[in-house]
Amino acid sequence: MQVNSDVVGKKLKEYTTEITQRQINNYAAAVGDTNPFYLDDERKEGLIAPPTMASAVTWPIIQNLGDYVDLGYPPEALFQLVHYSEQLTIHRPIRVDDKLSITGEVAAVLPRKSGTHVVFKLPALDKTGAPVFTEYIGGLLRGVECPDGGRGEENIPALPEMPKEAKLSAPAWEVSLPVTRQDCYIYEGCADVPFPIHTSPAFARGIGLPGIIYHGMATLALAVRELTNRELSADPSSISALCCYFRGMVVPDCFIKVQLLNRTNTPPDHNLYFRVLSAEDKEAVSEGFLQA
Repeated sequence: MQVNSDVVGKKLKEYTTEITQRQINNYAAAVGDTNPFYLDDERKEGLIAPPTMASAVTWPIIQNLGDYVDLGYPPEALFQLVHYSEQLTIHRPIRVDDKLSITGEVAAVLPRKSGTHVVFKLPALDKTGAPVFTEYIGGLLRGVECPDGGRGEENIPALPEMPKEAKLSAPAWEVSLPVTRQDCYIYEGCADVPFPIHTSPAFARGIGLPGIIYHGMATLALAVRELTNRELSADPSSISALCCYFRGMVVPDCFIKVQLLNRTNTPPDHNLYFRVLSAEDKEAVSEGFLQA
């Protein structure tokens, strides 16, 4: 199966949504995050959303992609799409009653060893036209070739590399976290991001997976929860950038390991480099970077 890259630059139809307190509360509950920033509506500054909720805000676009852009790809190619890369620039936290408009575009279509990497740029603006977040969400069309060499690499911000001199022989810290089968259903329901590879064993096995797998963004959200609590004094309001690759599967009923690989301070920025290992000690989340 093959696709081409001539869709790079195509605009997506506008999507609009309004953020509710229930949505923010539910997303925090989806990953067991009891941070008052997300739950305490008596805070004088008001509630803000967990940073990774941005991907849940844009999910209706990805879930119904054909309604927003015509890629011209065969449906069977899109059935192979899995979340592969995530880059978030956070201009300010998402807040209750935000009215957001998102008009994205196809940023890149790039061949990879295991398929084709398709990246969408999804900027979210508030009702005044000010930016709230910009998401570059990349999906891998597994087993699908892009024979024309691809286009758009220059449109994607490069993921920050950990400085060589900052690399450690061992993680600065590591925490082991349980992921249960129930967590797959809790995240999908509370975050409102339905996709059958996470909750339908029949569908997952039908496309060659060993069974349902835990959501990549849920795995990332757990890592961000730990990083926020351990490195940012439990204050997520300063987080300005977040990115990673999703390299491997998390099969539920296991323990994953969140590792802080290093931290660097280049005032005013606080940079955290991290990864998440699966139960098999393979990278589920790699090249993780959080800036605050």
